[in-house]
Amino acid sequence: MHKTSGPDEAAAAEITYDDFARVDVRAGTVLTAEPFPQARKPAYRLTIDFGPAIGVKKSSAQITELYSTDALVGRKVMAVVNFPPRQIGPMRSEVLVLGFPDEQGRIVLAAPGDAPDGARMA
Repeated sequence: MHKTSGPDEAAAAEITYDDFARVDVRAGTVLTAEPFPQARKPAYRLTIDFGPAIGVKKSSAQITELYSTDALVGRKVMAVVNFPPRQIGPMRSEVLVLGFPDEQGRIVLAAPGDAPDGARMA
């Protein structure tokens, strides 16, 4: 999770469909979730199954205010899978889990419903 914005923020600059198509957003299922005390901001270390083509990936997610580790395991999430890995403390975060800030700025996870692991956002 990165910078959050509120509902009063203007839309970002216009992009082309080709720009959007380069962002690979996939559905996945959280396999494990554990505290990540080495992160600068409170976060969890997640492993997420994106199906056979993408596989299992790791992510650091700042979602501790609304979700417990137990509640995350088995949950469907959406993530950008084609950003370069990012070093977060001692781990390499391989995907960016997506969410929206609520009125208090807490991250609410974006959910793909019943989409199968690995399904690409269309």
